[in-house]
Amino acid sequence: MSSQIDQRTYVRPTALLTPSVHTPRDGAICIAGRTDLVATTAELIRRPVGAARDQARYLTASELRADAAGDRTAAALLARHEAPRPPLAGLSLDRPRLMGIVNVTPDSFSDGGAFSSAQAAVDHALQLEAEGADILDIGGESTRPGAHPVSIKEEVARVIPVIEGLAGKTKALISIDTRKAEVMRRALAAGAHIINDVAALTYEPECLEIAAASNAPVILMHAQGDPRTMQAAPEYDDCLLDVCDWLEARLAACEAAGIARDRLVIDPGIGFGKTLAHNLELLAGLTLLHGLGVPVLLGASRKSFIGMLTGEKDARQRVPGSIAAALAGASQGAQILRVHDVAETRQALTVWEAMRRGEG
Repeated sequence: MSSQIDQRTYVRPTALLTPSVHTPRDGAICIAGRTDLVATTAELIRRPVGAARDQARYLTASELRADAAGDRTAAALLARHEAPRPPLAGLSLDRPRLMGIVNVTPDSFSDGGAFSSAQAAVDHALQLEAEGADILDIGGESTRPGAHPVSIKEEVARVIPVIEGLAGKTKALISIDTRKAEVMRRALAAGAHIINDVAALTYEPECLEIAAASNAPVILMHAQGDPRTMQAAPEYDDCLLDVCDWLEARLAACEAAGIARDRLVIDPGIGFGKTLAHNLELLAGLTLLHGLGVPVLLGASRKSFIGMLTGEKDARQRVPGSIAAALAGASQGAQILRVHDVAETRQALTVWEAMRRGEG
């Protein structure tokens, strides 16, 4: 993520330790300013622009700091890794937060359209909040592989009654899952707090304008191609680094449009234009993305890579694999976990956090 023309630099914290076994020592890297999630080593990666990595060194945290003392790019990356993340629309990000998925679509891959009516979706959203969701993500257009777009009129008709139906009934934040500018505008006016865009504000030119004019946080997701074509043999020079570069470019575009960086969240886009190997590479290297200096959202719930690994074709039966992916994300500092199964994930996180602290 260097600004140099011929070479880019990345830092991926490794050897993450927890409070139950570790008190941060001098030199340890505190992920996103969290003293309960620290790294004692890191991978320092360099590569020519538009190519695969050509250098990778594993350093202790102290060695990395010494190296950064003479390298402004590495120093800036380290500072971004360690900077505390500000609250998101008033929600503290000092621990993993759950975003509950509310699909108001007849063709959802995960729930088969069970909540496609407004009242069913409102009831489901309130149930997710009761189970521990901090954010309710309302979506009216399926973006599963092979999905076709729906009209603005249809998408508005699906999501706005749900957002309005939740007004005054929920203390959770509401996010609108859309890539269309008019849907964003209408949803924010109806009471949504956050824009969650699988196209990272690239689908329509007006998306950047609407996001900039609002005070709403924006979640920028990486995808290669659109839903109809994204799984047609996706390729990368280096998936983890390419996704990081693309997200950095979108952050820069948003800032240039007047959207403050502290309003932005990134999502590596598990399953969006990625093979099984690409998805696993992203999940294994998630800490590298903290070098962008903004919160990280992970959405791996019920996705097809879990079915590829386990042989489970029914998305609703992929809950155990989804929880495993969520805990892997939390252990690497992901601030937001987008999930279908809130109660199960909340229980798993509660046990995981207690084990990390070594407390009952």
